[in-house]
Amino acid sequence: MLVSNLEMVPGHRITGHLGIAQGSTVRAKHAGKDILSGLKNIVGGELKAYTELMQEARDEAVERMKQEAKSMGANAVLNVRFVTTSITMGAAEILAYGSAVTIERLGA
Repeated sequence: MLVSNLEMVPGHRITGHLGIAQGSTVRAKHAGKDILSGLKNIVGGELKAYTELMQEARDEAVERMKQEAKSMGANAVLNVRFVTTSITMGAAEILAYGSAVTIERLGA
């Protein structure tokens, strides 16, 4: 499954638009890590536990988006975007969405 933030893929043509595919997840960190991150916030620097949290959430949201696109019959998701929302202290939702399409290589 090709995933891109471009509207078109060089060397390919879009043969069908199947609608919007999306995937989301809500993630929270372990309370102990949340406390340690709170202390780090006082002195400054990267909050590695939250960086890791957001990377895991993005990966999961993209996987869910790809699965939805696949179930629609797509072989690509184009114009992919991400939205992040804070749900509660230490928890965030990541939404990945894009256009589920079928594409084929030019000259194929």
